[in-house]
Amino acid sequence: MIDRGHDLPVVQQAKALGISRGSVYYVPRPVPAADLAVMRRMDELHLELPFAGSRMLRDLLNTEGITIGRCHVARLMKRLRIEAIYRKPNTSKPAPGHKIYPYLLRGLMIDRPNQVWAMDITYVPMARGFVYLAAIIDWFSRRVLSWRLSITMEADFCIEALEEAMVRHGKPEIFNTDQGSQFTSLAFTSVLAKAGIAISMDGKGAWRDNIFVERLWRSVKYEEVYLRAYDTVSTARASIGRYLAFYNGRRPHSSLDRRTPDQAYFDRLPHPAAA
Repeated sequence: MIDRGHDLPVVQQAKALGISRGSVYYVPRPVPAADLAVMRRMDELHLELPFAGSRMLRDLLNTEGITIGRCHVARLMKRLRIEAIYRKPNTSKPAPGHKIYPYLLRGLMIDRPNQVWAMDITYVPMARGFVYLAAIIDWFSRRVLSWRLSITMEADFCIEALEEAMVRHGKPEIFNTDQGSQFTSLAFTSVLAKAGIAISMDGKGAWRDNIFVERLWRSVKYEEVYLRAYDTVSTARASIGRYLAFYNGRRPHSSLDRRTPDQAYFDRLPHPAAA
C-alpha cells in the first residue's frame, strides 16, 4: 500500500491509510528457536491440562527444567491462541466495530448434516517456525468440510475456507465459532449474513461450546502433527491434507457407531445433495 517512490511523503501516506509510520519501517523478526521449543511443549500441556493458566504452565515448565517467567508464558499463550478454561465472568470486549453473537446451540438437537457447521483455528509446530490451521466441520458427522493453513492470523484464510465449504457443500443453518477477531470481523460475518446463515459464537473461554472441533485438534495433533517435523509449509499442507482425507474417509469414530465421518455425512444427505 505504501509507495516509497510516490510524490506524497511516507508520513502522509501512512496518515492517509490510518497506520503508524513506525509500522512502515518495521521488519518482522523470526520467533527464537528456544521459544518455538517452549511453544511446542505448552501446546502439548494445554491439550492435556486445558485448565492450566500462565502460572501453572510456568510451574510445570520449570519442573521440566525450562526456566521461564509467567509474563513470558502469557505472551506465548497469546501467540498460541490458547487460554485456561474455567468458569469466570464474561468481561471480554469485542474489537472495535466487531459484533459478538449469542451462542445458539445450547439444548439444540443436532440430528442431520449441514444443520450446524463449526470453525476454529489451532497452532501447528514445524521443524522451524509454525503455521496456523483453520478447519470447518459438520457437527452431526464430524466431517472436515474444508481447511486452510496460514503463516498469519488474518481473517483472509478463514474466509477462503468458508467460501470453499459453501461452494462444495451448500450452506448450514447455523455456523458456530469462538470470539476470535478473525470470526467477529465484518469481512467474515458478512459472508454468513449474506448467505442467510445464523451466526453462533461460544462464550469467552468456553472451549466446550465447540467441543467437536477441540476433539478434531486432539486427533490431528496426536495422530499427525506431533509425529512429524514439517520442513516447509507446502510439506505441512500435503501431510495434513493426507491425514484429513484419512480422518474423513477411513478413521472410524465410536461416537458415530464406528462409521467414518464420510459415511455419517453422505448417508444422511438427500440424494441430490449427496450427488
